[in-house]
Parts: sequence; structure tokens; C-alpha cells
Amino acid sequence: MKLHWFLPTTGDSRTLVGGGHSVPTELARTGGAAHTAGRYREPDLDYLVDVARTAERLGFESVLTPTGTPCEDAWVVASALLSETERLKFLIAARPGLISPTLLAQMASTFQRVSGDRLAINVVVGGDPSEQERFGDRVGKDDRYARAEEFLSIFRGAFTGDGYDQAGTYYDVVDARTRKPATVPPIYLGGSSAAAGPVTARQVDVYLTWGEPPAQVADKIEWIRKLAAEEGREVRFGIRLHTITRDHSEDAWRVADRLLADLDPAEVAKAQAVLASSESEGQKRMRELHGGRATSDARSLEVYPGLWSGVGLVRSGAGTALVGSHTEVADLIGEYAALGIDEFVLSGYPHIEEAYWFAEGVGPILQQRGLVPPLGG
Repeated sequence: MKLHWFLPTTGDSRTLVGGGHSVPTELARTGGAAHTAGRYREPDLDYLVDVARTAERLGFESVLTPTGTPCEDAWVVASALLSETERLKFLIAARPGLISPTLLAQMASTFQRVSGDRLAINVVVGGDPSEQERFGDRVGKDDRYARAEEFLSIFRGAFTGDGYDQAGTYYDVVDARTRKPATVPPIYLGGSSAAAGPVTARQVDVYLTWGEPPAQVADKIEWIRKLAAEEGREVRFGIRLHTITRDHSEDAWRVADRLLADLDPAEVAKAQAVLASSESEGQKRMRELHGGRATSDARSLEVYPGLWSGVGLVRSGAGTALVGSHTEVADLIGEYAALGIDEFVLSGYPHIEEAYWFAEGVGPILQQRGLVPPLGG
């Protein structure tokens, strides 16, 4: 089983606002309540180096490096961090339609050579209409998945070094190639809509789901596994979650209560209005878990024992967290692993401190159970 961490290129703090994708970061820059440690942390290079080195020191496989207007550019940041780390891999989010597949293959092959194969790619088809328009991408949601399949076919073909031709609906390339052959990076993709299934089955190495209750995750695994088998392929499965883990369960839930207490109900409403406009089926499923309820009681947003939906009140994308004692969090991870989840892409607010809580608290338990190699430094 692989454990990954997250690179907060939107900024970081001890609140949900500081690391969110929907609420303006200006709200976090006020520093939180008076005389509290709530200062917003700008995603400057020095801070991102600290996060990356922490993740590497603690034994995480890679850091997910997100994409989108609120983020610093994923490729620039990851490239800058290569010389600041030694073995940490970078799971870089990339959006078909905003870049040529041949150019991305050239970038990826160069990254592989200069890094020593420390790249993986998270394909993001896009679900926010305003974001798509911002980049001049007016292709509909289902068509974006079809385009992603053509994109990935060319991307993989360019790595052969022999020259790759493909004429399709969205791309017409002749002699696509990179400077010289390199290791094709693993391809990750997430999607809950029906259109995500075929491209995953034919082109993707790891299917990612956001953190839904185990029964819903099991349904997704069965769906993708069946489609992949029909193509004669096998796909690994990953899940994207936040974590709040402490020595005692009640301490973890107090942290969740504090995160809610720092939220302004008016800002929750604004964030939910933005998220409601998303075309993403996965985003819709995240919103259904919490129902947009602004509340100060974290337990009221527990959608499965130890699975908390409060993050999704203000954050787009992954909106759930594992909350509880180290043993409780390890138990829920084990439950997902028993379903077939091979990879866990985790994060927490703030990302340095929560990485230590997880690695030093949950890590030894997972190691004792034979699920992961030793974590912690």
C-alpha cells in the first residue's frame, strides 16, 4: 500500500479557509482569532520546500501537486522542488485540452530523466464551467473524457521514441515523439460520471476516488474493475482524503469542532454556491454528504464512523477527512484497503504538522499490520 501527501500550492493554515479552493484566501490572511496560531501561510517556495522535505522525511511516496487558478503552477513548483528533495515523487495534476499531448510527453520525459523517474501524472478533465472558460476550453464534460482518452493514447505513444501517428476527433498528430525514450509515468485519474469509466479502463494505471463511505467506494471499485477486465487490463485504486488524527479520539474531534468554529456561515454559503455550479459528478457527491449545513457540531457531519464531511463545506474537490484516534484512523484505512484501495493520497491542516501526526501516530500501526513500510524519521 502506498501513502502520499499533498502540496498546498493554494496556501496553508490551521483553518479550512487557508487551504481551500473556493473561499478567498484574503479571509485567512487576517490570521484567525486574536492571540491564536492561525496565520495564513503563503505558498512561497520556502514553505513548499518545508512541506516537501517533511513528506520525504516521514516516508510518503509522493506529494500530489494540484492544478487550477487558485494554485501555483504544478509543473513549475514540482521542478523547483526536485533539487530540494532526493527521493520524493511528484504526482502532478495536468489538464488535457490546455496543453498538447506531445508537448506534455516532452515535459514528462525530461522530468523523468532529470529526476530519476520521480513523476506521476494526475489527469484532471475539469468540472468548473468558469474555470474551463477562463482557459478557453468549451468542450462539454462527457466529451472532455473522450478527449482525455485520445490525449493519453498520444501521450503514451510519444514515449516509444519510434514516432506515433493518430488522427482522432480532437487530435491529429504525426510522428509524435520525445527527445529519447523515457519511463512512462503512472497515470492517475478520478471521475464519478459514466464517461470516466471507459478512459480509465483503457488508459489509466490508478483510479482515484474522493473519500466516500466504504459502500460507495466499493461500488466504484467494482465498476472500474469490471470495465478494465473487459479490456484485458488491471487498474489500481486510490482514495483522496484529509486526516485529523490524535492520541485520543475526543482530541481529534475537538480539532474538527475548532475548524468549523472558524468558518463564517456566510462564507460557507458563498462557497456552496460556487460548488453547486460545478459539472463534476464527484463534486455533487461530496456536497450530498454534508448538504451544505453550516454547523458548529463536527459530529453532525460524520457520514460514516470516522469519516467527516466538514472539509467540503468550503473546499472544492476532496471534502472528507478521517477523524479519530490513531487506531481508529488506521482501522478505517484498513477497511478501505480490504475493499481494494492500494493508494491513499492524504492531507491535513496545516500540512506539516498533520503529516507528523499521521506518520508518527497512524504509521506505526499500519506498519505493525503489514500494510506499509516504516514511516517516520
